[in-house]
Amino acid sequence: MRIRVVRSVRRPCGTALLLHHPPGEVRTASERELPMKLLLLASAALAATLAPAVTAGEKSPTCSASTSKMSANSAAGDIVSTAVAAGNFNTLATALQAAGLVETLKGEGPFTVFAPTDAAFAKIPRDVLADLLKPENKSKLVDVLTYHVVPGKVLAADVVKLTAATTVNGQRIDVRVVEGTVSIDGSKIEKTDILCSNGVIHVIDTVVMPSTANLVETAQRAGTFGTLIAAAKAAGLAETLMKDGPFTILAPTDAAFAKLPPGTVEGLLKPENKEKLANILKLHVISGRVYADQARKLSEAPTLEGRKLPIEASRDALTIGGAKVSATDIDAKNGVIHVIDSVILPS
Repeated sequence: MRIRVVRSVRRPCGTALLLHHPPGEVRTASERELPMKLLLLASAALAATLAPAVTAGEKSPTCSASTSKMSANSAAGDIVSTAVAAGNFNTLATALQAAGLVETLKGEGPFTVFAPTDAAFAKIPRDVLADLLKPENKSKLVDVLTYHVVPGKVLAADVVKLTAATTVNGQRIDVRVVEGTVSIDGSKIEKTDILCSNGVIHVIDTVVMPSTANLVETAQRAGTFGTLIAAAKAAGLAETLMKDGPFTILAPTDAAFAKLPPGTVEGLLKPENKEKLANILKLHVISGRVYADQARKLSEAPTLEGRKLPIEASRDALTIGGAKVSATDIDAKNGVIHVIDSVILPS
């Protein structure tokens, strides 16, 4: 779980918009599966070329005849063909076949694939990788592979300007530039800008993993949302937040609930107040994934309760529905959580 305080959420919007879906947009399962297929094939192509890690301010290398076999063929071949020709993305190719994504990655695109090499996959324990490749775990494999694919063609010169990018999986990968080395979720980019007919491949040295916990599990692991979880269960909303989505949760901490008048929480948790409690909690839920930088561009956000919450943003602060957002962009398998310091109540 990655928690970002509001002060660090400033991102270069002009470039990030190429990667992010509109606020509140909900992807269908088929939409997530298609790009995922592309990711797998692209990964195979990347591994073939070994080059110094991308450095900030440096012009990213492009595929030329003098670079490698993969580079020479990349200009004409699609992501899958380029990966297969590389020769050192065998595990990725196997995974793509197991996930049923080969045809997708040969599609129109364009896609940006962060492709793990065979050496990157070798870092995963053998039993874990073997289990992931089993037919019964196909959906999990798809989630992992699509987490390596970003919609659109994003060259290295644009990657270094970002702090995060939304993947086909739906979750975001963090982009970091430290002392000239670029990484995504801690995986170093070893080779960049392998151009294909339907996108571009960047080679990475480690397989990156998306969150596998749902919103309720993610909140439980944080340890500061005990009252919120108890309320969601009492209101009959916990199961929805565990299985459906994606949702954006404005999550009041235990300290936020403690600000309410004495006896308020106890009263709301009574069975006869279930509907009232559910309506309050729905004020804290927005359909789709809305990340902090996207929320900053909005003046209001519609909730599942039906009302729209006003949004106010300044350079160092973000307020939604009158509640101050203290931490943002905590990814979960089926949504994203923003932490707030007060419980939002119907006016």
